[in-house]
Amino acid sequence: MMPQPRSVSAHPGADSYWMDTATPAPRAPALEESRHTDVLIIGAGFTGLSTALHLAPSGASVTVVDAHQPGWGASGRNGGQVNPTLKYDPDELTAMFGDRADKLIHAIAASADQVFDLIDRHRMDCKPVRSGWLQVSYKASGILALHRRARQWQDRGYPADPLDDAATRRLTGTHAFRGGWIDRRAGSLHPLSYARGLYQAALAAGVRVFGDSPVTQLSRQGRQWAATLPGGIRITAGQVVLATNGYSDALLPGLAQTILPANSFIIATSALGDRSRHILPSGETLSTAERLLIYLRKEADGRLLLGGRGLFDDPAGPGDFDHIARSMTRIFPELAPFHYEYRWAGRIAITRDFLPHVHRPAPGMLVALGYNGRGVAAATAMGIHLARLLTGGAETEFPFPITPLRQIPLHGSLQRFYISAGVAWYGLLDRLSL
Repeated sequence: MMPQPRSVSAHPGADSYWMDTATPAPRAPALEESRHTDVLIIGAGFTGLSTALHLAPSGASVTVVDAHQPGWGASGRNGGQVNPTLKYDPDELTAMFGDRADKLIHAIAASADQVFDLIDRHRMDCKPVRSGWLQVSYKASGILALHRRARQWQDRGYPADPLDDAATRRLTGTHAFRGGWIDRRAGSLHPLSYARGLYQAALAAGVRVFGDSPVTQLSRQGRQWAATLPGGIRITAGQVVLATNGYSDALLPGLAQTILPANSFIIATSALGDRSRHILPSGETLSTAERLLIYLRKEADGRLLLGGRGLFDDPAGPGDFDHIARSMTRIFPELAPFHYEYRWAGRIAITRDFLPHVHRPAPGMLVALGYNGRGVAAATAMGIHLARLLTGGAETEFPFPITPLRQIPLHGSLQRFYISAGVAWYGLLDRLSL
């Protein structure tokens, strides 16, 4: 019997393929009494959990709280690609930051190694695969830029190769793309299981993690921070890390207006078995290079997961995913019609300069967010470097620029325009012959 598709629930990640197949983890209890901690981390996603895990050996008491459960947000809903890159190529970063760029380039270049090292060290059951990432273009005019990108990483000693039309067809299993490059450092994992692995590793290291514990107010009181939770529960801390990414709200005034919380929609087919053997045959992942990208991976049972931008609002029903489903049919017409077993969404944080943002808006507070769709690797690395900074590391050695909060002009109008443009892009693909 054909498996029945899941309906879209009020929580657009609850019925995801990841939720159905994740490695079990103990539920994080709600905080029931006030406490003091050296470092309070708000947000139990990749950034918050990595920071907590890497702070623990310092001997500081570390408490993580989340309004939901660990991995509830984008950390548990994303495409699971582990890509050690940013939007910008190394030469562009050097032009932007001068000598300081070397630290940023190295931090990002090392990020995939750090993810897979953590998985090995803590024996996380999250289905890691390290077969590379393909970045491809629909257009012949886009290939030269991708080849330049590959050569910049090659020149720095990293395993990357440009791909011509024939190599791209062989690796992707489709004629839809004209060329690109492969980053052999990259890989994939089960993102919710990885988030739960970080959570359990942090628990084992002595970190206290509380779920279903939303912070409703944050205030500075002398040299301490005070976080207020429902029922009058308070947490006092010497230092606070705000790691709420695309789910940032009014807890820190103005923060939510520094990002575009774009919805990323994902669909998953039923298991295709040998029918999809020709697609990503060695376990690579794929993204398009166009500004409004799609991303693709294949699971061990042959099912395909395709993601891309969606409406600004959370999905209300299966029809909100039709633009992505049409793209799947255009790219792999030989497998149509597809049966979609899962549809879900999650919010990524896009910044105005497409770089991760770190802020220090007040003494004793650090904010880190804005991974622009590359959060598995970048957020893990961010946590490592935040932990070093919090334990006395020199700011000059911190690889990410620490900048003031800068709100995006016309924020509300711009984010709706961005998402509308994304949906229009899928409509354009429908009208083109791929």
